[in-house]
Amino acid sequence: MKILVISYSQSGQLSSILKNFISPVGGDIDYVTIQTKPTFDFPWTSDRFFNAMPETVLEIPCALDPIVFKHEKYDLIILGYQPWFLSPSLPTTALLREEAFLSRVKDTKVVTVIGARNMWLNSQERIKQQISHAGGELVGNVPFIDRNNNIISAFTILHWMLTGRKDRKYGFFPKPGVSDKDIEEASVFGELLLQSIQVNDYSDYQKKVLLTNRVNIGTDILFIEGRAKKLFNIWANLIVRKGTTESKRKLWVNLYKYYLIIALFVVAPIVLTFYSVLIRPFTQASIKRKKEYFCSVNLRNK
Repeated sequence: MKILVISYSQSGQLSSILKNFISPVGGDIDYVTIQTKPTFDFPWTSDRFFNAMPETVLEIPCALDPIVFKHEKYDLIILGYQPWFLSPSLPTTALLREEAFLSRVKDTKVVTVIGARNMWLNSQERIKQQISHAGGELVGNVPFIDRNNNIISAFTILHWMLTGRKDRKYGFFPKPGVSDKDIEEASVFGELLLQSIQVNDYSDYQKKVLLTNRVNIGTDILFIEGRAKKLFNIWANLIVRKGTTESKRKLWVNLYKYYLIIALFVVAPIVLTFYSVLIRPFTQASIKRKKEYFCSVNLRNK
């Protein structure tokens, strides 16, 4: 059994998740870590983080160091990635442009493992589409998220992202990112994967993943992701079009940054309150269908 585990992990969190995820699975495992040029240093600076938004959203790939694969063909590929700005991270987008990787995806089972704050729906849609386009078969998706309240997790993730410290800000906020418990118990999903490997049947792997009750989509997250992606696309195109010089780009990126902060911490709570009271009670069936779809490995056009 030849298995490729390939990922990009800026902070190291996703690497820890994948290590525990794959631990129950034996076989010939080829671990490949994506390296970018230039590197995305961690922790981020505020300027560099927000400056990465336009290319991330518009899926303009960065450059990668040459990738060396152990085999020409694999029986299973496990792709670990992070969403950035509701899109696949720039290194992941770049990987999905690499012919050497895409040729190995063709006619191969693929499992995606996500390390995210809490918004992964839009990015996974793009990953689904690109795996399908490359001729691969997505048989599983396991997202690991920060389970804290959206506002609190946004605040704590900024602390971690800009300082590099995954600790309790001010001593009382929760630790940012995926919890230590969820990281340690990632092996649960690896054990389920091993069952599928042993019988060479992955048709019910995602169903088993969902039966663990560890993959949940918050209704507020569903609502935000349904609208924010369009706004991100507008801003990304605006910055690229207007930011024709370094100073102009910096101006427009800063405008986007302040827009995002206000939208996240001021506007979103108000809008979500109105949504929860006036709209959500009358759209429960639609919400249920959407959650079932996003938790699946299916594409809308299938």
